[in-house]
Amino acid sequence: MSSNQIHLSGAAANKINQLVLEEMNPDLKFRVYIIGGGCSGFQYGFAFEEEQTDGDMIMEEHGVQMMVDPMSFPYLMGSTVDFLEDLQGSRFVVSNPNAKSTCGCGSSFAI
Repeated sequence: MSSNQIHLSGAAANKINQLVLEEMNPDLKFRVYIIGGGCSGFQYGFAFEEEQTDGDMIMEEHGVQMMVDPMSFPYLMGSTVDFLEDLQGSRFVVSNPNAKSTCGCGSSFAI
C-alpha cells in the first residue's frame, strides 16, 4: 500500500457500490473531504457526486472511484476509508495516520 494515496476497504467499496445501485446512477463517484469543525478541529465528510472539480485527485480501488479535493488530500494521505456496522450504527470511517488525536465519536480529528 502506498502511503501517499487514500485507500478504500472492501467493506466500504461494497457499500458504495450498493448505494450507487440504489440511486440507479452509475456516474456517481464517492467524495471524501475534510472540513473545519467538530470537537477536535477537523471533520470528515462523505458525498456522492457526478462531476469532479478541477484539481480533484481520483483514486480507484475495488472498482470504485473516490474523489478528494486538493485541500483535503494532504490531510488524508495514507488513510483508509472503511465502512462499519456496529452498535453505534452504520457509517463510513477514516483510519488516518496523520491525526494526532480524535474525538470519542471518531468523526473529527486534530493534526
